[in-house]
Amino acid sequence: QVRLVESGGGLVQAGGSLRLSCVVSGGTFSRYTMSWFRQVPGAERTFVAQISRNSGTTHYADSVKGRFTITKDNAKKAAYLELNSLQPEDTAVYYCAAKDTILTDHRIRATPGEYQYWGQGTQVTVSS
Repeated sequence: QVRLVESGGGLVQAGGSLRLSCVVSGGTFSRYTMSWFRQVPGAERTFVAQISRNSGTTHYADSVKGRFTITKDNAKKAAYLELNSLQPEDTAVYYCAAKDTILTDHRIRATPGEYQYWGQGTQVTVSS
């Protein structure tokens, strides 16, 4: 059974930073493309960032490019999202997601339905 557990969310002032973590248990982490999505009440879950299974390729939503950084540590079975220059519009529940992919698959997967495994989410609130 694959389990994803996020942590690191919280309340931060505009311009501040947070680091989200997603620890994975079960399955074969080194095979997973990892992504982060976010969701606000009443809206669909939207893509934030993705990293390929060997960390060779990353993709970002335009709204976070240059501010957020996704990384992956296969030894620790964890993915991370560094959030910098946070703005109130970044307020959301952030979810990590995993998909078992082949090594050569680096294409962007920005649709929630493409992912096999999800965490429970961690709240990020940015005050103005």
